[in-house]
Amino acid sequence: MGTRDLTTGSIKGHLVYLMIPLIFGNILQQLYNTIDALVLGRFAGAEEFASIGIAGAVMNLFLFAIVGATTGIAVIFAQAYGAGDMERYRKVHFWTLLIGLVVTMAGSVLAILCMRLILWGIQTPTELFAYVESYLFIIFILLPVTYIYNMYTSLLRSVGNTKMPLMILAIAVAINLGLDVLFIARFDMGIRGAAWATAIAQTISAVSCVLYMRIKMPDLMFGRKHCGWNQELVKRILHFGFVTGIHQSGLYIGKLLVQGAVNTGGTELISAYTATTRIEGFANSFGDSGAAATSVVTAQNYGAKKKERVIETYRASMLILFLLGIFCSVIMILSADMTVSFVLGKSSGDAFESAKQYIIIISIFYTLCFIGNTFAGFFEGVGKVFFPFIGAATHITMRVILSWMFIGQGGLSTVAIATGIGWIYVNILWEILYLRQKKRIRKL
Repeated sequence: MGTRDLTTGSIKGHLVYLMIPLIFGNILQQLYNTIDALVLGRFAGAEEFASIGIAGAVMNLFLFAIVGATTGIAVIFAQAYGAGDMERYRKVHFWTLLIGLVVTMAGSVLAILCMRLILWGIQTPTELFAYVESYLFIIFILLPVTYIYNMYTSLLRSVGNTKMPLMILAIAVAINLGLDVLFIARFDMGIRGAAWATAIAQTISAVSCVLYMRIKMPDLMFGRKHCGWNQELVKRILHFGFVTGIHQSGLYIGKLLVQGAVNTGGTELISAYTATTRIEGFANSFGDSGAAATSVVTAQNYGAKKKERVIETYRASMLILFLLGIFCSVIMILSADMTVSFVLGKSSGDAFESAKQYIIIISIFYTLCFIGNTFAGFFEGVGKVFFPFIGAATHITMRVILSWMFIGQGGLSTVAIATGIGWIYVNILWEILYLRQKKRIRKL
């Protein structure tokens, strides 16, 4: 059936088994926006390339609220599956789908209504405004479709299936690339073509996930008897979804505010920041995948009340992600010239130098980011979804304040240093919270 019991067997083996498809999946997910940027950079112009960076920052505010919400709710799925309570699992399935569709439909309307206010708030340059607005309008219409895709991939992940979402995503990315070339290079649709390519590919992946679940995993689907009102379950879904959604969107509210600081530096600095966010996105794929795998393994064992395996999951995850963090840091430093020139499409100039310097500085701190992913995944797995939110909120606040204060003097280097300082602080905070939580788990 494509499910996997994570409550027995090697924990390190389970983590790696889940993590590898998730890493490739997250990398492919990054390609959605990166492909748009690459094709626009080569077949459109500098203004549309810079616009896709601003649009991506705004889009991620809503996208990662959805990703965060579905990641949090996946913990409820995984805990129910680990406990062997399939009736509860199916009830969670129904209410998660219903609540999520209602919320994202409302969010779609709100996003469109507030779009201009947001773009003015982050000081979008006048010459880029129309480009960004045309891209975001199309993306915002399809937010419910984005929710369906992310919900069903989270559902599959909760039962240990990370391979099928990867296959579906790979097909969608290939379609996105083909449509980008067709719409932008052939039909000269510019940034609107990039938006339509992304929207069509996302719709195909959402429909594919639902069909796969209905055909291959009918035991996980809900029926009429699972649709009755359940106040306790609805409250739990809303709590997990809201907190983890706010956690992820909070990160991108902060990035949006940082984008506002960057926008004051003009098109060259915006282009440099656009390039660095694309490169960082690939590096973050490793850490985010580790956090997701840690959350699922922890949640299944927590639901099964296997407290020693819960603690062992934390230890195994910390080792794996620490090593991955070192690996990514070294690779980012050594490949800075190549990656920046590839994304920007040029190997010299102010934008190139700013982006390269940012990547080298941020790489020094990246191991701390990966350590933080272990904490976040562990806390989510045991149901303490508020802990990652607290840490992320304080981290991003420090990053925004320091970036706005010093970007005029230090450029993008200021943003990199501010991010590193935030990671140092949040890991100290999470270590204190983990030690307290560890004592409570041993008393279960």
